[in-house]
Amino acid sequence: MTSFVNIKYSTQHPGVARAESAIDAAKQLRQGFSGTRGLATLLLSAMAAAVMVVAYQVMDSVTEGHLLVMWIALWAVAFAVLAIFAGTARNVARRLKAGLDSWSRSLAEARADQRLWATAKADARVMADLQAAMSRAEIKAEEAQALEAQYDDVRAIAAPVRTAERSLKLGSMVLRAYQRNYI
Repeated sequence: MTSFVNIKYSTQHPGVARAESAIDAAKQLRQGFSGTRGLATLLLSAMAAAVMVVAYQVMDSVTEGHLLVMWIALWAVAFAVLAIFAGTARNVARRLKAGLDSWSRSLAEARADQRLWATAKADARVMADLQAAMSRAEIKAEEAQALEAQYDDVRAIAAPVRTAERSLKLGSMVLRAYQRNYI
């Protein structure tokens, strides 16, 4: 007589499952992090700290009896400043980040150009490729200028006025290609 044994063992090691879930959680945390948001928070914290320093200087000159009231007022002012300047600080942080990104990109491009030029000086094949690319770019620029001159001549001709009667209708749709020719 034949009998089958079905034992339910896990097909995955528990340590591996925990490690995979930790890696997934780290990826989700990284996706939720924004450098702009962090920079905006840093700017807001700096502004709030500056306001608190000024308020503390003012509070030093007040007698001890009003100390609690001044602390409450200080925190109210700090939170009001955070609420008022949150959007502005976020925009400043976004512009600052974009400026720094473009600056670092331009530096990287300049370094890459310098390396390419140094390689081209040492290798005649690379120099020939660069010269061919530059001549192709000059030819394309000349062709674009000639084409632009032709379009300028065509644009100088007065275009007929488009009216609703001249538009060709098909069902409920107006044929846009027909209208574009007469704009």
